[in-house]
Amino acid sequence: MILEKAIKWGNTNPRKLFLIDGFGAILSAIFLGIVLVQFERFFGIPKQTLYFLASLPCLFAIYDFYCFHKIDDRLGISLKRIAVLNLIYCCLSIVLFIYHRHEIMLFGWVYIVVEIMVVYTLAVFELRVANAIRKAT
Repeated sequence: MILEKAIKWGNTNPRKLFLIDGFGAILSAIFLGIVLVQFERFFGIPKQTLYFLASLPCLFAIYDFYCFHKIDDRLGISLKRIAVLNLIYCCLSIVLFIYHRHEIMLFGWVYIVVEIMVVYTLAVFELRVANAIRKAT
C-alpha cells in the first residue's frame, strides 16, 4: 500500500526524484570526501578509496540536476539510467569494502551498510517509477 502510493507519487513527480537523488548524492560526497576522511582512524577506510567513492556521487549529482532542469519527454529513460548508475555504485562500494575489509573499523562498516541500503532502496524505487512511466507512454 505504501509502496503503491510512493510509486504513484513518483509517477506524478518524476523530476523531484532527480532532486532527491541529486541532494542525496551531494550528501554522500560530503560524508565520503570530507567527514570520513577527517575521521579515517575511526572508520578505517583509506583516503584514496573515500576520495574515489566521493567523486562518483558528484558526477551523479550533475546528471541529476541536468535531468531535473531539462525539458524532456524521456524522463523514464533518464530515471532508469541514474537508477542503474546507483546500483553500479552500490556494487563497486561492496567490492572496495571487501578489498579493504581488514582495515575497516566497525563505524566504517556501519556507514557503508547504511549508505548501500539507502542508495539501493532509492535505485529500486527509481526503476519502478521509470518502468511505470515507460508503460504509461
